[in-house]
Amino acid sequence: MRFKDVFSIIGPGMIGPSSSHTAGAVRLGRVARGLFGEEPKRAEIVFYGSLAATYSGHGTDLAVIAGLLAFDTDDERIPESLELAELAGMKIDFQTSSVPAVHPNTLTIKLSSGSRRSQMTGCSIGGGNIEVIEVNGFDLKFTANYPALIVYHVDRPGVLASLTRLLSDAGVNIGYMDVDRRARLGQAATVIEMDGAIPEKLLSEIKKLTHVKSLNYIDMNGGGPHCDSAL
Repeated sequence: MRFKDVFSIIGPGMIGPSSSHTAGAVRLGRVARGLFGEEPKRAEIVFYGSLAATYSGHGTDLAVIAGLLAFDTDDERIPESLELAELAGMKIDFQTSSVPAVHPNTLTIKLSSGSRRSQMTGCSIGGGNIEVIEVNGFDLKFTANYPALIVYHVDRPGVLASLTRLLSDAGVNIGYMDVDRRARLGQAATVIEMDGAIPEKLLSEIKKLTHVKSLNYIDMNGGGPHCDSAL
C-alpha cells in the first residue's frame, strides 16, 4: 500500500495500543453499522490471521463493538464498549478462524435485527486505514475514506451507464468503482467512492433506475448512512 501522507503512517487520534488492531477495527465496525443502517440487535465477529491470536489482548474486540455503537477512534468509552453494548441489548458472539485470509488483520462482521441481515469482511491495513473486501456475498473493495455508494442490481446492459450518468449530471465526481456479479445476467453489486457527499434526492433517483434493487450509502465524514436493503 502507498501511504498518502504522514498521518496514514502515524494513525488517527485513538484510544488503544495499536492503530491496526484498535483504530482500524473501530472503523471497520462503523462501516459495518453504516452498511446495516442501524444499531444491530446481534453481532457475530470472526477474526482471522493475527487478529485471531491477539484480538482480546489488543482490545480489537472492544474496538469493533465500539464501531458498531458508532463511536469514533478516540472515544473514551471504547474500553467499556462491551458493557455498553450489553446495556443496549446487543447480543455479541466472537469467533476465530484458521482459514487463510488475504491480510493478517482480517475480520468478518455479521449483523442482524429480526429478519434483517448484513455481512461485511474487511482488513485493517495499518495506520488506522481499512479496506473492505466483501459485502453481502459480493467481492467489493473500497476504503471508506470517501463517501461510498453500493448499488445492488441485476446484471443488464446499460445499468452502470445509467447510474454513472445520474452522478455525472448531478456534478458528482467518481473516484473509484468496483463491480461484482454472481452470474452472467444475474445479481450484481457496484460500489462507487465519490469525492463528495450526495443528497437524498439523488439517492431516490438512483433507486428508481431500471434493474436497481436496493442500495447502501455511507459517509464516514459526517454525511450519515442510508440503507434500504434487507439482505
